[in-house]
Amino acid sequence: MELAQRRVKWKPAKKEQENHMIKAYIAKMRGGGRAPSRTNFADAITGAVGGLMCITILFALTNYTGATWLMASLGGSCVLVFVVWNAPLSQPRNIIGGHCLSAMIGLIIHSLLGTSIVTIGLAVGLTIFCMAFLGIIHPPAAANPIIILLNGYGWSYLFTPVLIGTVLIVLLGLIINNLRDTRKYPLFW
Repeated sequence: MELAQRRVKWKPAKKEQENHMIKAYIAKMRGGGRAPSRTNFADAITGAVGGLMCITILFALTNYTGATWLMASLGGSCVLVFVVWNAPLSQPRNIIGGHCLSAMIGLIIHSLLGTSIVTIGLAVGLTIFCMAFLGIIHPPAAANPIIILLNGYGWSYLFTPVLIGTVLIVLLGLIINNLRDTRKYPLFW
């Protein structure tokens, strides 16, 4: 009799624990913190000018040479370099390394496995893992495998636009960000 009572008491306690864990998990999704304040006017102008210059130069090179110098993910890199220049994700190693690594992964997956729903997902997942593991996280670069696989780009894409485009953004980041007394870019290489 006593053993049967213990079993009955054990089940509700376990159920209560599960309910508490579910409630705690859902509570995390509510947030509760405050959103960061907007950037100031000078930082917004610097971001706009930096992005305008980088993308205009890359687009002009595309029109002038006929080679692809511009890819969509570089726009996201401009936001990081010129608006949140002091974030770890915005530093040269992360920009150049993240973009080149993700492009290589996209090109390897495309070469070995072709393009499919599975290979696109695999390439992005592998990119995220490798960027995190190697410490060169740059969120816009995670789009590169999608761009490469959907368009069937070849190995030359690694150099133009990926490598040259990211180096150009970093160089303009060095020039434009350091024109401001309140900025020091990069924080590290």
